[in-house]
This record gives sequence, C-alpha cells and structure tokens, in this order.
Amino acid sequence: MPRPLTEKQQAVLDFIIKYDQEDMGWPSYESFMDEFGYKSSNSITQNLKALQKKGYLINEEGGYQLKPEQKDARRGIPILGEITAGTLQEAVETNLGYITIETLFPNLDRIFAVRVRGESMIGAEIHDGDYVLLVDDDIPDGGIGAVLYNGETSLKRIFMDHQGLRLEPANSEFDDIHIAPDIFEEVKILGRYIGHVNKMGVRKAPEMYQVSTRHYSPFGNEA
Repeated sequence: MPRPLTEKQQAVLDFIIKYDQEDMGWPSYESFMDEFGYKSSNSITQNLKALQKKGYLINEEGGYQLKPEQKDARRGIPILGEITAGTLQEAVETNLGYITIETLFPNLDRIFAVRVRGESMIGAEIHDGDYVLLVDDDIPDGGIGAVLYNGETSLKRIFMDHQGLRLEPANSEFDDIHIAPDIFEEVKILGRYIGHVNKMGVRKAPEMYQVSTRHYSPFGNEA
C-alpha cells in the first residue's frame, strides 16, 4: 500500500489527478508553479520524487505518470486515518488509500444497473427514479430480483414453492403476481438486487450479506 503523504505532497497528487481526470494530460512545470507558487522547478521535482518513492507515481520513458491504481482509486472515497472504538487516542490524519466501488461491490464485473419506474417497491425503500444495482446470480427465496416475464420486466421479491413462482411487491397497493410451474420456462431471472443509488447516496441490500441455503432458478428445482 502507498505510504502516507505530507499535506503538500497530497496537494500535488490531487493536482495531478485532477489534470488526468479532466483529460488534460500531465501538468507542465509552469502549471505546477502557477498552482503552488513555486519559484523554481526544483521544488516540483522534489515532490514528484517523493510521490514516486511513496508509491503513487512511476517514472517511465523519462517522464512521471500516475500508477494505474491511483487513477482508479481517486474516484473513490479517501481513507484519512484510523479511529478507535475503545479508549481515546491521539488523532493522526494519514492517507490510507481509498474505498472504491470495487471495495463496496467485489463482484463488479457481474453487476449492472437499471432505473426504476413505479412505486411497487417503496416498502423496500426503492423509489421511482432510483438506480437499482443487480448482480448476475441466483436469488434466495424471498430475495429481491429483476425478472422478465411475458415480455415485461419487473422488480419484486421472489418466492418459489410447489405451487409456483410468486412475485411480491413491497407496496400493499399492488397485487402479487403468480406464475404456475408449467410456465416457468417463460420466466427469466435478470439479476439479484444488491443495492440502489439515488440522490441520498448508495444503499446496499441486507440480503447480500446473508448466505442462503435455498437458491432457486425458474428453470429447475431447489439447489
């Protein structure tokens, strides 16, 4: 893991990353000097060498570059230190890296998002306009998932037993949808709900932390 930075080194790194994210390339020495008020390029070089030594930059083909993980990491949430859950201790602010979307959702390559239309899942705090995060996976009995049935898609709690498949809304104003066992082949599970995003932030589903022993597929029996 990269080593902690001084306040000045962090500011220089932030400036470099901002340039990169705005597709402006690598900052010129003049840009560094204008931004930080340096009188000579020596101060810039010292900071760049420090960032390389501490694991944030690489120096290839005669020029500095951000490490790939730094490009991605800064699109996350900075970890600025540690805090005790017991006795008090001295507060020390250090750079411990970043919480990225990969940290929050380890199976990122299997995750996709869809936008919700309607209010049938408000009991699960999923509202019209929210972006639901789905993973390509089996759905535990009673779990929330997206299904394709009869040419239409729907987000519901999914239950299965010998009587068939039941799609249950999280809103008493909507009725359950019952699907008989003999037409299971018409149902396609699109993904298991693992969270949603709205203007309030990211909410992760409690189900994703539970290990269920009852996984179902609309094309087979209990697993």
